[in-house]
Amino acid sequence: MTDHTLVATGLSAGYDGKEILQGLDLAIPSGRITVVVGANACGKSTFLRTLSRLLAPTKGHVLLDGASIHRMPARQLARTLGLLPQAPIAPEGITVVDLVSRGRHPHKSLFSRWTRGDDEAVDGALAATKTFDLAERPVDELSGGQRQRVWIAMALAQETDILLLDEPTTFLDINHQIDVLDLLTDLNRERGTTIVMVLHDLNLAARYADALVAMAGGRIHAFGTPEEVLTEDMVRKVFGLESRVISDPLSRRPMMLPIGRHKMAGNEAA
Repeated sequence: MTDHTLVATGLSAGYDGKEILQGLDLAIPSGRITVVVGANACGKSTFLRTLSRLLAPTKGHVLLDGASIHRMPARQLARTLGLLPQAPIAPEGITVVDLVSRGRHPHKSLFSRWTRGDDEAVDGALAATKTFDLAERPVDELSGGQRQRVWIAMALAQETDILLLDEPTTFLDINHQIDVLDLLTDLNRERGTTIVMVLHDLNLAARYADALVAMAGGRIHAFGTPEEVLTEDMVRKVFGLESRVISDPLSRRPMMLPIGRHKMAGNEAA
């Protein structure tokens, strides 16, 4: 696995003339897991889309190894950086194995043959995501959770050094959420893959992240270790929520307990 640098500098971006990201500066920690958190519509998905070149910045740059990603050949970029968007769409009638095999396209030239290495990459991705038994089934016949795991398998088959995932645990029950996050942790530790993902669950984010990015209003509110970022003050300012942050008894990472009007000790109205 090759170390790569991915840096956003002065990054602004948006849609339909509306600026969502506003002057972001961030160097993604190489070979680590970075998790982006924030309230709805704060710019998390826009940030990932801009990092992956799906969205062009209105200002600033995204630099991969010091070069602008917008000046790179698409196939070259796709061999280094992969993206699993929030709501991918599969071609009608495509089978699981055919979809996962598409992750190998950046590694193939126009006239190159399918190789044993390609088969091994696809089989490994199917096995890792526990979708091997689904290989011959049409993707559009799967449940939401099964489809999500298949898309993750396609991203793994791409075998990029940097992997961006927008809410990869969407549609998954808690058991499969943990499976996916454990899988991504294995990928990071065994291959050194740099992983950047958006998660909604603050406690899972803190447990699995090496670095947390808290976003608010299209800007980076805080960046650092989970201990530095997941604080009661951050939860109040970014999410508008009162909370208590304690130590997770399993991971020793910070754990956020939301404070609501009900289900409080001594609250008989709960």
